[in-house]
Amino acid sequence: MRVQAGDVRLFFDVEGSKLVPEGPVMRERPTVVLLHGGPGVDHTTEFLPFGAALTEVAQVVYLDHRGCGRSDRSGPERWNLETWADDVRAFCDALEIQRPVVLGHSFGGMVAQAYAARYPDHPGKLILSSTTARLRLDRMLPVFARLGGAEAADIARRFFADPMPNFNDYIRVCLPLYRQSPADEGALERAVIHLDVGGHFVAGEMQTYDLRAELARIRCPTLVLSGDLDPFATVEDARELVAALPRELVQARPFPRAGHAVLDDARAEALAAVREFLSAP
Repeated sequence: MRVQAGDVRLFFDVEGSKLVPEGPVMRERPTVVLLHGGPGVDHTTEFLPFGAALTEVAQVVYLDHRGCGRSDRSGPERWNLETWADDVRAFCDALEIQRPVVLGHSFGGMVAQAYAARYPDHPGKLILSSTTARLRLDRMLPVFARLGGAEAADIARRFFADPMPNFNDYIRVCLPLYRQSPADEGALERAVIHLDVGGHFVAGEMQTYDLRAELARIRCPTLVLSGDLDPFATVEDARELVAALPRELVQARPFPRAGHAVLDDARAEALAAVREFLSAP
């Protein structure tokens, strides 16, 4: 399905009911909007098993960002965090999703941070998974080296300096280091991928974005999920992210044996943490 949100049509899919019978009444459940990583890929590469399990307690909405998957491509001048954040607000308003719980993974977590800081009264809750408030190669590269040796660290360094010529090597050598659980071998083949969107963001805004100061404006309860073996959003990045959020609103859940794919690597534990967070007042 696609819906007009501002100047683009955004693709989305829905699992789970908003209303469920409970005795003589219909009980309303939270709506969780899932923001995938990338950018350039679609929602199917990260969320389908986890999202399906989450439907036991929530209505789940999968969204493809502008320029990604099955949503309208728009143009490079609009592939930026400010626009992607505005799209989340416009998408929820178009579907009349009130007080959404926005769960952003990796790049989607960057979008979620920007959205919640720009529109602090809009989300009901925020979940940030395997994401960072800024790019810190000096933290990333030693973890890539520890997990994949000097070759992995060198390819990561070259990729973040000049992504397009190094995409294939990064996918071949570095991407497998993102996870500690078996990968779904067909996930990338099934996905709709626009590498130019990822290349544009990595070579451009990702080099300089810094959301730390803006995070103080967030007003909703926030859960930060992180994996101690994540080479992209490292342990230090997770701590920095938590420290930048309002102390009275943030909860941190690190998972010691999980990588960047924390929602798969520690699925049962992450799902339990999210369910507990959703049920809290």
